[in-house]
Amino acid sequence: MERRRSFPDVLAGGIFVLIGGAFVVGALGYELGTPTRMGPGAFPLLVGAAVAALGLAIVGKGLVAGEVISFGPVPWRAVAVIVVAVLFFGFTIRRLGFVPTTAVTALLTTLASARVRLLTAVAVAAGLTVASTLIFVVGLQLRIPLWGPWLGF
Repeated sequence: MERRRSFPDVLAGGIFVLIGGAFVVGALGYELGTPTRMGPGAFPLLVGAAVAALGLAIVGKGLVAGEVISFGPVPWRAVAVIVVAVLFFGFTIRRLGFVPTTAVTALLTTLASARVRLLTAVAVAAGLTVASTLIFVVGLQLRIPLWGPWLGF
């Protein structure tokens, strides 16, 4: 009887274990406190332990009851467009301002899919720009200029 292993599950579980372990190690540098009066290291320790435990469970599932999953081709166009959009946002937010930078970033990431039409992408970008402006600038009151100096505002 052949055992089937799932490499993606083992890999993902291993990443969870590493991230959870890093949180546990980082939390040990802070005071843990007592169960009734927790210190600053207690919550990261508990979350890290939970993430590591979930990772171990995923690794176990991948080793015992894995299923072979064939991945399709990597959508390199989408990967490249999303990376460019994130870099664009990071490099231009202070110079163009929040509204135009968010609009262009949302438009680029929406157009990363070959199945999205231009009109749909523009509508999604407009909606995300309005929602982001309301959440971050109005609601959370982040001090980000709406329009940047490159636009003359």
